[in-house]
Amino acid sequence: MGLEANKSMEYHVLPPKGLLNDPNGLICYKGIYHVFFQWNPHGTDHGFKYWGHATSRDLVNYEYHDAALEPVDWFDKNGCYSGSSIEHDGKLYLFYTGNVKSDEGIRTNYQCAAVSEDGMSFRKIGPVTRHPEGYTQHMRDPKVMKGEDGSFYMVLGAQRDDLTGDTVAYRSADLITWEFLGSIMSVREKLGYMWECPDLLRLEGKDVFVFSPQGLEPEGDRFNNIFQTGYYTGCFQGGRFHWDGQPFEEMDKGFEFYAPQTFVDGRGRTILFGWMGTMPSEMEAAMPTVREGWIHHLTLPRVISFEGGKLIQTPVEELVGLRCEKEEKHGRSMDLDIPDRAYELNIKIKGPLDTFGLVYRNEVRLSFESTERRFTVERTNWATSLREVRGVKLDGALESITIYTEETSMEIFINGGEEVFSLRYFAKDEDRNISMEIEGAEAGIEAVSYRLESGRE
Repeated sequence: MGLEANKSMEYHVLPPKGLLNDPNGLICYKGIYHVFFQWNPHGTDHGFKYWGHATSRDLVNYEYHDAALEPVDWFDKNGCYSGSSIEHDGKLYLFYTGNVKSDEGIRTNYQCAAVSEDGMSFRKIGPVTRHPEGYTQHMRDPKVMKGEDGSFYMVLGAQRDDLTGDTVAYRSADLITWEFLGSIMSVREKLGYMWECPDLLRLEGKDVFVFSPQGLEPEGDRFNNIFQTGYYTGCFQGGRFHWDGQPFEEMDKGFEFYAPQTFVDGRGRTILFGWMGTMPSEMEAAMPTVREGWIHHLTLPRVISFEGGKLIQTPVEELVGLRCEKEEKHGRSMDLDIPDRAYELNIKIKGPLDTFGLVYRNEVRLSFESTERRFTVERTNWATSLREVRGVKLDGALESITIYTEETSMEIFINGGEEVFSLRYFAKDEDRNISMEIEGAEAGIEAVSYRLESGRE
């Protein structure tokens, strides 16, 4: 049974109503892209969590289905929490955390499985692991993958008894019986009080361990959101991640990005979706979309690669199919009118610049100055009405900016995806202008923009 898409967004994954958070179970199964996600269909709070379900043939247009998993069994009665999927023997297996709370408020988590032969209807298998000693009940978000040795591995976000974050691993030959292997870290690292949503990527001969630690203190331009997402590099083998010592690097320098998950599609691309919604509770409660009965959505699907010692993120090429009306301008300063709420803007910097500035709908401001190589994004906090800034120091000069926007959403890709900023924003309906200017004797701007239109009716 299909559900009507939410008309508030054109090309992001967003269910018809309720609250969305983490992407789950991403996979290309039998030629169809399946995007599951944490979903509360009954309200815009973090109450009972279902697994919402959307499918797509092109990563642009999505059909929404009834929930794939519902919190109705003894092992998940207070929520079917985040997890992943894997294909085995032609069947689609889902792995998720079943959340149970006693009348006294005591939490128990179960790592559970479900299976499907058609990708649409799922039979729950129930819990498949035992909780290990040395860890609190904050253990969740199983990511299951097949190792080079032919074994299946499950990695889980965890919290040690000493209230520090960790990720643990299990191993299995059949996806049903699992052996506990312990922490995946070859060197113990204290980084916050909980690690959520672990993922392991194999890119250009390098293993990348992506996870979302909670409890990091701000350090200049780093760690300024309520929770973070980033990565280590190294080698994952036999259930152990041998970290190469490269510092933890945030994946997205914007305001809203958390709990990403990746999968490899039939073309061999590693594709990521993230959640554009993690924020303090007072900001969440004040979100203007709550009045419309929905809150949060996923990021654009992004192709992930590893170049020059860092992750590169670029929008999937299928998004080109959204382009309609084109406008092209050149100069040192310019104004553009935004014809529709769904919009793509590609900016190339010609020649050496001193400064660059852009104002989007009198709300979001982008700026760069070459001396410090610092790129910043500024917006208004809708709960406090105060301006707030996120920034990053680029490795080199500012060369290009690609911006995808919808009415309340913006994703900014700097220098071909070397840095990314994801954010929500709320502008006045009448503000439909973009202004840009550049300083530098030989500098100029080439701007190409498109109105975007999905196939939704």
